[in-house]
Amino acid sequence: MSEVPERKVGIVSCSGEELAEGTVARLAALKVLNELRPRDTVTICLPLFLAGGVGDRVFARLHPTITVDGCDLRCAARGTEKHSSKPAASVVVNELLARCGLERPEGRRRLNAAGQKAVQVTAERLAALVDQALGREAGTTASNDAAVHEPDGDRREATCSCGSGVPVTKIIIDGQAVELVALALIFQQFCEMGRRLDERSQRELFETVKIYNAVPPEAEGSYREAVLREYAAFCHGKKKG
Repeated sequence: MSEVPERKVGIVSCSGEELAEGTVARLAALKVLNELRPRDTVTICLPLFLAGGVGDRVFARLHPTITVDGCDLRCAARGTEKHSSKPAASVVVNELLARCGLERPEGRRRLNAAGQKAVQVTAERLAALVDQALGREAGTTASNDAAVHEPDGDRREATCSCGSGVPVTKIIIDGQAVELVALALIFQQFCEMGRRLDERSQRELFETVKIYNAVPPEAEGSYREAVLREYAAFCHGKKKG
């Protein structure tokens, strides 16, 4: 049976190098990707994302994302929201450190002791937000020790979202072409389950589509009508084939 993609969390880190906090952001993101939550996260390259990387943008629309910025310019958070959807959560290093009463880090290429502490605190905050985005109690995921207990002693490396291969379907909603991700996979799954278009199935189908796509509340009726129309056409095509 066809399956919709496994839910993971995309980590988007700022690329700023003029501040030590930017280095903290990148190192904290890597710590989460490689050590703290390797099974649950993928990396999204911010420069490629902003330049129009299709795979990254589709992934960010399909999965929750968490951004980590060094300063209050919030380049990662703003870029993600502009080109995809609003992040599930955002961390700003200098704000986090201020709340925790920690010293400001120093050193852009080689962090001082305060910088190393900042990396640890930021990474732990990111890991907790990953658990939250996936609906888990913080710190209980089995992936906590994944880097240590991988089969044959292999250490997991951070994986990238750009090869996710998530299908995108364009449908017409209120006269406008709208891209919806994973639509074909969702249709295939419901069709193979033999789901009829009764009221319950219609509701479940649309709720599944909403999990993977941002639907404007004011346009929900139009989206629902268009999705059900496309699903009916999809099932009809399957029967003819």
